[in-house]
Amino acid sequence: MAAKHFTGGCHCGAVRYEVHVDLDSAIACNCSRCARLGAILAFAPESAFSLISGEAGMTDYQFNKKVIHHLFCTTCGIQSFARGTMPNGTRMVAVNLRCLDGVDPASLSPKAVDGRNF
Repeated sequence: MAAKHFTGGCHCGAVRYEVHVDLDSAIACNCSRCARLGAILAFAPESAFSLISGEAGMTDYQFNKKVIHHLFCTTCGIQSFARGTMPNGTRMVAVNLRCLDGVDPASLSPKAVDGRNF
């Protein structure tokens, strides 16, 4: 499947964005953060992501190697996306597919990723 246009955001609606992302590239990571969060992620180049609202109302959390900015809404606490850099230097956004409008998480087939051992 090719990348498609989606809208998404946090629970309260303060954080809203648009993204072109391929749902077939979905992953389920088992790192300490993702496992607890229950996120299903897909990565998109930063140029394919547009934050519409909520930038001032987000908090940044980093752990381990501190290369990913886990951004979450300070009102409802939902992490709908994160920002980072791929190993090749490409700026990317990791979108929590559970936060996309109109996407049924049960219809996704995420690939398991062993993030505990990165």
